[in-house]
Amino acid sequence: MQLSKQTDYSLRVLMYLAANPDRLCTIPEIAARYEISRAHLMKVVNALAREGFVATTRGRAGGLRLAGDGASIRVGDVVRRMECRIALVECQRPGGRCLISPSCRLKGVLAGAAAAFLAALDAVTLADLCRENPDLAALLGERAA
Repeated sequence: MQLSKQTDYSLRVLMYLAANPDRLCTIPEIAARYEISRAHLMKVVNALAREGFVATTRGRAGGLRLAGDGASIRVGDVVRRMECRIALVECQRPGGRCLISPSCRLKGVLAGAAAAFLAALDAVTLADLCRENPDLAALLGERAA
């Protein structure tokens, strides 16, 4: 399974915000830190805000921060909401067609694997990834800017 760039960038933005909890962060600074497109990151941040993971403040002194506590944000929830599809094979996609679908056992096995993958991610919060992680803080915190 491969996560989309949107999901990858979403997780990176959330980790950046978790590493900088005491201030508003900006899209330009996050884009520069990760060396990714501002335009793409703006779409990601808008999606994160729509989903309630990020709180944004407009204006000259604006920016973004986590909408709540990192301990309440489960990685599995982020992946579910940011992935446009988690279907691993065509027959699991809406409108997907496959000749052997009516008698195929593979789709059930793959559905179980995807569920196990998401269950493993559900066991991890954003705080788990960032708490007591001085190397991450050094890379993403204010000292790194």
